[in-house]
Amino acid sequence: MMSVDRVDREWALELFKESLRTSRLSFVLDEVSTFSNEAPVREIPTDPESLQYLRNLITYILDGRTIIFTYNIALLVLLVLFALFHLGERLSERSKWRIIEQDSATALERLRKAADDSETANEADSSSSSTLEGSLSSQITLKAVEADIERQPLLGTRRHVLASKRSGNRLVNSLTSLLMYQPRPIPIINRTSPSNGTSLFVLAFLGLNIFYHLYQLPFDLKYFFAFADRAGIIFMVNLPLLYLLAAKNQPLKLLTGRSYEALNIYHRRVGELMCFEALVHFAGMLIWRLFLSPSWLKGNDFYSYITHPLILLGIGAFVSYELLYFTSLGSFRERWYELFLASHVILQIAALAFLWLHFFTSRPYICASLVIFLADRLVWRLWMKSANFTADLTVLEDEQTLLLSADWDIPTTKGRGPLNLVKQSIRHGWHPADHVFISVPILGRTHALQAHPFTIASAAPASDPALLPSHAWLSLLIRVQSGFTSNLLDHARSNSRVAVRLDGPYGSRDPLNMLRSCENAVLIAGGSGIAVVFPLAWDLVTSHLGKRQVHLIWVTHSRAQRSWMAEDRIDDLKKFGVHVAIPEPTNEAGRPDIPGYIADLAAVSEGTVGFVVSGPDGLNRSARNACAEAVRAGADIQLRVEKFGW
Repeated sequence: MMSVDRVDREWALELFKESLRTSRLSFVLDEVSTFSNEAPVREIPTDPESLQYLRNLITYILDGRTIIFTYNIALLVLLVLFALFHLGERLSERSKWRIIEQDSATALERLRKAADDSETANEADSSSSSTLEGSLSSQITLKAVEADIERQPLLGTRRHVLASKRSGNRLVNSLTSLLMYQPRPIPIINRTSPSNGTSLFVLAFLGLNIFYHLYQLPFDLKYFFAFADRAGIIFMVNLPLLYLLAAKNQPLKLLTGRSYEALNIYHRRVGELMCFEALVHFAGMLIWRLFLSPSWLKGNDFYSYITHPLILLGIGAFVSYELLYFTSLGSFRERWYELFLASHVILQIAALAFLWLHFFTSRPYICASLVIFLADRLVWRLWMKSANFTADLTVLEDEQTLLLSADWDIPTTKGRGPLNLVKQSIRHGWHPADHVFISVPILGRTHALQAHPFTIASAAPASDPALLPSHAWLSLLIRVQSGFTSNLLDHARSNSRVAVRLDGPYGSRDPLNMLRSCENAVLIAGGSGIAVVFPLAWDLVTSHLGKRQVHLIWVTHSRAQRSWMAEDRIDDLKKFGVHVAIPEPTNEAGRPDIPGYIADLAAVSEGTVGFVVSGPDGLNRSARNACAEAVRAGADIQLRVEKFGW
């Protein structure tokens, strides 16, 4: 005959699971009174203390699930605020660039004359035709420094230059400078830190999640199960956000002005938070079962508990997501990018399947995540934004860089229907600083399923309807690493042409819009960062002429890297009025004094100075912190940093 204690335990466990499955307190608890003379189908405990404990535990858990439903509402409110801020920013930029570019038609005609008169035009003459009168090139020099820039003061002895330019509220300037500043890389692990502003936003997001995790939880170890369960709920409600931030095509770009690559840092932080919450959920459940659970709720032995199908499914989901995290680390991606791509898809599918079977309440969130994932990968990227081309391959002078180029006629007519408003592949053109994903099926079955991102290094087709071209020329600079790029280099040495599939374009017009709203546009590139800044400079002086100075500085490591950009294109920029500075290669003359260059430029410029920086982490940090120091001293600076990597 079964003991009363075992009957009580089974009843409690069944009641517990039923309440969690239905997300409501089972009515059985409120109907417990006394036993009747008739033998019940299943005996239930009448100990008031045990019943009250069980009632409280279930109530804490279900209250947490009710509270957490407001989490997505809070995120929606934040998104609306960011959208309103972005709208105000865009309206302000538009009003500024209309003033700066109001005489663009006249400037364009003068620019064409300057470009045609190539033998007599010089930098000063062409500068006066398309920018503010006068030139800063004679006032600013770019000197090389032998020591590591990151180990030097941000501006050295040049800080006094900005003292006379201090303007505006000193407190506001100091706060803006503090948010713009980027700390040194994290010691030991040498992980690059984001700017203080980004870190503050991430901390606020983490604080919101901590609040939802702990709100109205009892700080009593006997209710530790509720704490562990809440960790699983936090994981669940963040799942759609994780997939939304990872999607290449997303509404967040329209609402915030930031494309997916700018939001990628938040995707990673959300993923790290979720992996931590999964760990807390898993470890918390084990701790509660082994040490904190009442004996009458423990059920069978620990082996029976850990091998229960529900627990095994949870372990499968936990392991899948933890593996997703470790294979997403920067060190792993850099060494085994192809493995990262393949494992990301396989592990995502496995994790969602395990989670679907493990936790009934998570299914609406899993469905939302799947819709985002499938719409982005299958519907949009493979159908709407993909196009096939035959491209030319050229091995450049350094023997470790490829130039992939293609050209085609831009469609002059568009189909009808609302779908054509969004169905715009690379065939219809692109914007400066956009990038594409490239697949090369001929390299093998594995590479045919992979897509690798590269910034478009050539000028974007004109956006002015009066100058709308009928042909597009696309160039990609491909630095050879291992895997895909190495195989492509081997193919290029014996074949000058290759069939490719291009997925894109992707990117944001935010850097260009910012530069258009500034009286001074400064573009700083390090190495292959020229692929980002050259199209921006070209667009400014050909499609968006106005009363602004345009400066471009390109830092190269060796002379061979100068072959990455055709010399005649650089000469064209000079004819169009761009002040181009290409210092001696760093392997010959050391690193140039970028912070000093920025300090001098901010000191002598009139109006707002817009900086776009694209290069290695060291260059990006040096430029960012120099801008932060100039802002603290009173300079009016706008900054955008286009970071390498994913």
